[in-house]
Amino acid sequence: MSLIDHLDHLVLTCVDVEATKRFYVDVLQMKLETFGEGRVAFRFGNQKINLHVRGAEFEPKAHLPVPGALDLCFIATVPLDRVIERLEQMNVPIIEGPVERTGATQKLRSVYVRDPDYNLIEISELI
Repeated sequence: MSLIDHLDHLVLTCVDVEATKRFYVDVLQMKLETFGEGRVAFRFGNQKINLHVRGAEFEPKAHLPVPGALDLCFIATVPLDRVIERLEQMNVPIIEGPVERTGATQKLRSVYVRDPDYNLIEISELI
């Protein structure tokens, strides 16, 4: 038995809040949420991504919070072909895929893009 059940949130460090909002809200269609003293988060399913701005991080923070250091995989709620259509509509270049990968619970079909800070974003469907 594992000590941990699931991920609640993660923290992404960005340079440009508005560009990051456009990517996660407009492109990936996550819900924008504000909390605390003007903090920003992107909600999807039962998880969220909290946003820190480089040089103005909230405490406590990661030892070396830097933009562009994340490699994240999201499972889509729609078929991957619809994700690809959305990325094309929003002029977000696919840097790899569709390709088959191994996920946490089963095989995936994935495409890879970069967010405004060059974090690697994998968007997948279960196969």
